[in-house]
Amino acid sequence: MILRLAAVVLLVLVGLTAPASAAPVLVEVRAQPSVVEVRAQPSVVEVRAQPSVVEVRAQSSVVEVRAQSSVVEVRAQRASKPLGGRTIVLDPGHQLGNHNFPAQINRPVPAGGFTKPCNTTGTATDGGYPEATFAWQVSRLVARRLRALGATVVLTRHSNRQDRWGPCVDVRGRAGNAIDADLKLSVHADGSYAAGARGFHVIAPADRAPWTDDIFRSSSRLARDVKAGLVSRGFSPANYIAGGDGLDVRSDLGTLNLSDVPTVMAELGNMRSAAEARVMTSAAGRARYARGLVAGVRAFLG
Repeated sequence: MILRLAAVVLLVLVGLTAPASAAPVLVEVRAQPSVVEVRAQPSVVEVRAQPSVVEVRAQSSVVEVRAQSSVVEVRAQRASKPLGGRTIVLDPGHQLGNHNFPAQINRPVPAGGFTKPCNTTGTATDGGYPEATFAWQVSRLVARRLRALGATVVLTRHSNRQDRWGPCVDVRGRAGNAIDADLKLSVHADGSYAAGARGFHVIAPADRAPWTDDIFRSSSRLARDVKAGLVSRGFSPANYIAGGDGLDVRSDLGTLNLSDVPTVMAELGNMRSAAEARVMTSAAGRARYARGLVAGVRAFLG
């Protein structure tokens, strides 16, 4: 971000990512006819101009420039991008190697007042394209787009490999709690064999004390926004589940039950539908899913 104001100095800033407790960094002040140029780094700073030096200290939320006995005060908000300052957790469903670790993924873990298996293998298209891979590829596209918009994005898994398993649903469920994320989005696809079954649905947690009553309303709104984002990219709500409107509520999913931040699970389509499988297995189709999810996130965060 570059701010320009009428003034008589050019501030050349260095060390802008130093922590707030760091010692002052002194740099030269050089004259320019009419421009002050401030470059705001991801870590924002305070700059105080003196007759011959500039003192730089990291601050949490602004860039402030004060010229002694002069005219300059600049405040640059970090949120210069639409999602600046926001933290989003993405949860790509399953893991490619889950089926290779039955003992690990079948062990019971907390799921919100009861236990469930750590994880499952997920589904696949009739051609063998795994849900784990689809969720991973779409989530990476979503993460890239959200980061470009200024968000901090945390993924619940960092690989898609046959020699890896998990994490378990309790770990996924709590992801985002400790970092006070703005939301958590779990990315999946369904595997229904019902004749003609196709379309997406978005699952929100039930209003269930003491687990999800505090996030029920915000999660429901997130579900509606994600649905609208997917519809805006040409996807249709499921015709075989969730009452036909693409919105479902469930109380049996640890991924949702253990969250303290707004959360939903997006089942992006039915992998057993030949028509939807063609979309899911194409790069263009996955990019369209990603755009729909990003649109929903942006709508929710305002």
